[in-house]
Order: sequence, then structure tokens, then C-alpha cells
Amino acid sequence: MLMSIVFVAYETNASDRNFFLPDPLSGMKIVIDAGHGGEDGGASKGEVIEKEITLAIAQQVEKRLKKKGATVVMTRTKNGDVIDEHASSEQYSTLRERKKQDIFLRKDIVEKEQPNVFITIHANAIPETKWRGAQVFYHKGGHADGELLAKSIQQSIRTNLQNTDREALSIKQIYLLKKVEVPAALVETGFISNDEERALLVDKKYQEKMADAIVEGIEDYLLAKIE
Repeated sequence: MLMSIVFVAYETNASDRNFFLPDPLSGMKIVIDAGHGGEDGGASKGEVIEKEITLAIAQQVEKRLKKKGATVVMTRTKNGDVIDEHASSEQYSTLRERKKQDIFLRKDIVEKEQPNVFITIHANAIPETKWRGAQVFYHKGGHADGELLAKSIQQSIRTNLQNTDREALSIKQIYLLKKVEVPAALVETGFISNDEERALLVDKKYQEKMADAIVEGIEDYLLAKIE
């Protein structure tokens, strides 16, 4: 009986052997936040809107993390903002107030879920069109491991996409990175204001490559913590 099992295992090809192995991220919970949403479109250039790019990439990240065994919580899964999905009865007199409460709600979701990692996904834009390159940020006032997480994702993006030499940086202005009490990173996936990068950011295959890089960075960080 034992010899039969050994023979079957030996004859199984490498890809099929993965069936017998535990998922690498089994037991891990990750909150993925697609930046902006609803009336808050974020950065834009012509018909290209940040909220649509962030959601598309976030959904690809979700799919890949689940395949690796992780539990994934999405702050939003549709075109609307987080309030639309989680507190649709709430009404606000101004867009500014709604955006503020929407950010608070994202923080509340992280606090409720208590994930191992929190990632918020965005796209950049500035008046000058020459700037390009994905960059990952952390908050020095946030969780101590945010820097390690951000650097792991940044290195994965540099290695896998090979179109940026940017380094992960500390940033002060991002409320979510400071307030959530778990390792957190913000991924600026590129510049909508750069013509070449804008074309990449709306391309499904590039979105998938970006998702692959983000997931690899998350996985490298989490597995290093386990070891």
C-alpha cells in the first residue's frame, strides 16, 4: 500500500503535485482597498479615471491571493464608493464630508477584520507629464512593519515589471496608513498623467502583471514573517 502511494506521488508531474501541498497563504487575511469610487473618481485624464483602474487591479489582486489560500476582504467591489456598499443609507450634505466619512469607513473595515496586511491601491497624476513609475508608500507613524511590506512590494514591482527604479518611501499625508493598526502600504501603480503609462494602466494584461507583482510582494513579506 505504501509503495503504491509513493509510486503515484512520483509519477505525478510537478504542477499536479501542488494539489498535495498547503496553499502558501492559507490562514492569512488581507484587506484590499481600491482607492476612490463613486463621485470621487480620483485622478483622471480624458476618459481614463483612477477609480476604474484601482478597482480593476484590486480585483486581479483579490483573485490571485485567493488562489494562494488567503482570505481576502475588499473594501469595495463596484464602481461606487465604500459607503455605497457598506452604509448606503447614510447621506451627506457635501462631497467633501462624504469623502471624509468614506475614508473613516475603510479604516473601520480594517479594524473589524483585523487582517495580517492592508493594501490600498491608487494611480498617480501630476501636471508634468514626464514623470512615471509605480511607487509604494508607508507611514512611519503607522504599524512598524509597514516599511517592510512596502519595500517588499516595491522590490517585486521593480523586478517583475522592470519599468521603474523607484524606492518605497515614507509618506505623512495618508490617514489610512497611519491609523490602521496592521502592516499597511499604499501602491501608486503609475502616472495617469504620463501618456505611455496611462496606456499601460488601462491595459488588462498590464493590470494583471501589476497584480502579479503586488501579490508576489505581499507573499514574500508574509512568508518572511513566518520564517
